[in-house]
Amino acid sequence: MMDSLLSVRNVSKSFTGHQALNDVSLEVPPGSIFGLLGPNGAGKTTLIRIINQIIIPDNGQVYINGEPLRPHHVENIGYLPEERGLYRKMEVGEQALYLARLKGMDRKEAIKRLRYWFEKFGIEGWWRKKVEELSKGMQQKIQFITTVLHKPELLIFDEPFSGFDPINANLIKKEILQLRDEGSTILFSTHRMESVEELCDHIALINHSRKILDGSVDEVRRSYHKNTYTVTFTGNLLAFTNSLWGGAEVLKTMEKDGRNEVSVRLRNEHKPNDLLQAVIPYVEVIGFREEIPRMNEIFISKVEEIHGPDANPDLMNTANNDE
Repeated sequence: MMDSLLSVRNVSKSFTGHQALNDVSLEVPPGSIFGLLGPNGAGKTTLIRIINQIIIPDNGQVYINGEPLRPHHVENIGYLPEERGLYRKMEVGEQALYLARLKGMDRKEAIKRLRYWFEKFGIEGWWRKKVEELSKGMQQKIQFITTVLHKPELLIFDEPFSGFDPINANLIKKEILQLRDEGSTILFSTHRMESVEELCDHIALINHSRKILDGSVDEVRRSYHKNTYTVTFTGNLLAFTNSLWGGAEVLKTMEKDGRNEVSVRLRNEHKPNDLLQAVIPYVEVIGFREEIPRMNEIFISKVEEIHGPDANPDLMNTANNDE
């Protein structure tokens, strides 16, 4: 078993008439971004609430740094929930300072770190504003700051980009990557697939309360490769296709700027060199790459493999909404 900052072992949780989690296990390596993925209602938020000790599991155990989860571990966790809320009548600085003190920070250190983050986000002028004067996106910036302010070992972000415009979503993405690079371990929950390959080192897919896929992003993508390659060349397209044999299938072709791009799938254990050797005598190859499937394609494939092609339309819609 890998060294893990967070271990979830055989966790199950039921509510009246509903199985929220069914024997779910995860190992989250330290200093990584771990994507907890799946459609709405899959069980992600239930698992996050268990890790935060808001609810307790029916079965199984959660460990932090090898220790069974205990109340004192809350101090080592920063949690940004999907459903957020601040005290609307409080001043922004007062609100942020109050939340920092709840995390055990002394006033002087809390003010110092808050000033740093307010300057970093260019929001120094917000300190005396009332929370109700801020837009939803601005309020979420404040909540992001108060989540990371006490430098917890484990950060949990539940749909962190919800409500942000593209510019501010990109700002938060950069901050999450920097926090990872500085040593934080991040559990990143989402039902959107567009940020997975950009942010996550490891992923787990939960569907209908069960974990159905996990591993490093690179390992998962490569394990689902389809032996398909894109060949970019100059020369005659017909000569290219005529050079192929029964072990190679043309999937699509495109011409751009005087060059041809052809997607070719190899059959029967044929290798890339077989393809190159076949076409090089007839065209000038100027580019060659393997087509690695994107995560949303893999998720759809995995769900169909387990539940059939008509299963879980929510996941299909979510994956196909990739931006």
